[in-house]
Amino acid sequence: MRFRKGAKLDPGQVTDVRGRRVGGAGGLAVGGGGIGIVVLVIYLIVSALSGDGGLGGQLGPLDSQRVGEGSTPSQVSEECKTGEDANQREDCRIVAVVNSVQKFWDEVFTQSGEQYQFVDTKFFTDQVDTGCGTASSQVGPFYCPADQFVYIDLGFFDELQQFGAEDTTFVESYVIAHEYGHHVQDMLGVLNRIGNDTQGPESRAVRSELQADCYAGVWAAHAVETDIVVELNQQDINGGLDAAAAIGDDRIQERTQGQVNPETFTHGTSEQRRRWFSRGYETGKPAACDTFTGSI
Repeated sequence: MRFRKGAKLDPGQVTDVRGRRVGGAGGLAVGGGGIGIVVLVIYLIVSALSGDGGLGGQLGPLDSQRVGEGSTPSQVSEECKTGEDANQREDCRIVAVVNSVQKFWDEVFTQSGEQYQFVDTKFFTDQVDTGCGTASSQVGPFYCPADQFVYIDLGFFDELQQFGAEDTTFVESYVIAHEYGHHVQDMLGVLNRIGNDTQGPESRAVRSELQADCYAGVWAAHAVETDIVVELNQQDINGGLDAAAAIGDDRIQERTQGQVNPETFTHGTSEQRRRWFSRGYETGKPAACDTFTGSI
C-alpha cells in the first residue's frame, strides 16, 4: 500500500499525546484485557436501548455531532504534510489513513443528503484518560462514543504480529478503518442499541464488530478514489484478511486460554471477521454490511 507523493495531509485530524496523559471527560472506567479492536463495551452497557443496527440501504439520523479537537504537537503537524511523508513514517501513515477514511465517509454521507462529522484519532502511550474512562494500551485501539475519539497506542501493531498478523501498511489501515466504522455506527445510532447484549456468538456486540469489519472493507474498495492512497493490491487485502482472522475470538481464546468459549465472544470468529471484511471489499457498498439481520 502506497500513498500519493503529492497528496496533502491534514494532521489536524490526529491529536498526538504520546508521552503524556490526557485529561478525559470523566465517566466509566475501562476494563483492560487482551488484544482486541474494540468499542468500550463497559460504556455501552449503560445504553440499554433496544433496536437493530445496519444501514438498510439508507443512512439514519445523525445525533450527538461534534468536531474533533485537531490540536497536534509539532512532531505530527510539522512532519506529516504529504503522502511522501506517509510512505516514510508510521505516524504520518496513520494520518494519511485517517484522512482517507474520513474523506470516503464524508462523500458517502453527502451522497445520502447527510453530514459526516469528522473526528480525531488520538495517539497515546501506555495509558490515556478518555470520555469513557481511563484506558491502558492493553485494551487495544478503540473508539469512545462519549467523546468521539479513536484512540490508539501505535505499539499495538507490534503486539498484533504475535497473534499472526503480518507487518504491513494495510494491517494498520484495516485497524483504523475498523475504528472509524464504529464512529459511523455511532452517528447512525447503532452503538446505543447494543444495550446489555455484549457477549455471545449471536450478540449485538459481535454483530457490531463484524459490521465495523465490513465497513473497513468498503473503505478499502474505494481507498484509491480518495486520491490519498495511490496503490492497493491483493497482497495488501490479504494482509487485512489475515489481521481480521488473527483477532477472531476463537483464535485469541485458543492461544490465551487453551480453549474456546463461544458464550464469551465479543468480536466474532476468525472466519466471520474475514468473511465480513471480504463482503465489504467485494461489494464496496455500506448497505451490504447489515450484520444485524439474519445469521452472521
